[in-house]
Amino acid sequence: MSTSMNQSQSTEKTADDNPKAMSVLIADNFEASGIAALEQLGCDVEIDASLEGDSLARMIQEKDPSVLIVRSTRVQESAIKAGRSLSLIVRAGAGYDTIDIASASAQGISVANCPGMNALAVAELAWGLILSCDRRIPDQTRDLREGVWKKKEYAKAAGLHGRTLGIVGLGRIGQAVAERGRAFGMNVVAWSRSLTPEIADEHGIGYCEELTNLARMADVISINVAANKETAHLVDERFCESMRPGTILVNTSRGSVIDEAALTKAIREKQVRAGLDVFAEEPSAGALDFKDPVVQEDGVYGTHHIGASTSQSQEAIASETVRIIQTWISSGQVPNCVNLASRTAASEMVAVRHLNKPGVLAHVFEVLGKSGLNVEEMENVIYDDAIAACARIQIGGSLKDSDIAAIRENQNVISITRTSI
Repeated sequence: MSTSMNQSQSTEKTADDNPKAMSVLIADNFEASGIAALEQLGCDVEIDASLEGDSLARMIQEKDPSVLIVRSTRVQESAIKAGRSLSLIVRAGAGYDTIDIASASAQGISVANCPGMNALAVAELAWGLILSCDRRIPDQTRDLREGVWKKKEYAKAAGLHGRTLGIVGLGRIGQAVAERGRAFGMNVVAWSRSLTPEIADEHGIGYCEELTNLARMADVISINVAANKETAHLVDERFCESMRPGTILVNTSRGSVIDEAALTKAIREKQVRAGLDVFAEEPSAGALDFKDPVVQEDGVYGTHHIGASTSQSQEAIASETVRIIQTWISSGQVPNCVNLASRTAASEMVAVRHLNKPGVLAHVFEVLGKSGLNVEEMENVIYDDAIAACARIQIGGSLKDSDIAAIRENQNVISITRTSI
């Protein structure tokens, strides 16, 4: 059994030491099944899908929740700092670029997401956009509604069988898009920062070492990467210049991944067709005005950032969100946490075997504090019968012999060892 120093409980303590239910604020639309499951966990659930910006910050200040659940709602620094108890933010979806990760990390707030739960839904929409681009289905529907018959014009589709599908980003969504591409009889190639020839072989697809090579090879390109600094304008002018005339490009990831000016140029000069579910500037929620010039281009087919919006997907996401919160309540661990440090300043691991009695770890930390040694990470493992335990403590710096001697002064310390990291 392992316990964590930041272990949470299913109840909180108020200033007068009376327990209260774990408070959860849902600032977005969320499945009823997920709400019911949270209430069954004993959580006090508050729901307001209209919250955003200042109103979200005010609600957090007023309700002081421990957990915040969002989908498309932006979580800015003002909201993150508004409450004293906020400890966990769950993005009920895969991407988390709508959350100020740096501010959350600076406040010691865990941020988690639900990767892969929407993979099939997004892949299905990607293929809807691909087919719309190839057969110009939205244009045909518009003309029919206007009483116009253009069979000769619309009988010029290239078709997909035997052509090359390029996947940019081979995560769960990319894999689902690739699987459906093979069902259409397409040749599939992929590029991803983590992709190797061996992994590509395992998936039965071609490997592209250079992103521009994929652009040159593919007749259809599907963008399926996370939004971050590394992927901002991943599809840039060089990529667009490398695409073949008449290429179909579909983006169901994030608008920031594409340089829209470069794509617009390719649409106009190379007759590229684009299927876009995401855009550089999107309204945060509701039925609002939308004026992105790229959607005015001939050959652009768009949807309203609804890739994950199927009942199947939302039920899966709700279930995963509840699992994250339940795990955090019971163990203090946060599944799918996206803002844990990949590397700390720790230079030494100290292992203290001790009797499982009060005050032992307080004694150890007091010695470390007096020596100016910061605890970067730790776990305290409890053994059967809860008689003894072992604290594994990563520290910044190095223990002196006098520190070891001081720790051993506690009669409940069995042994202490240290190793360099």
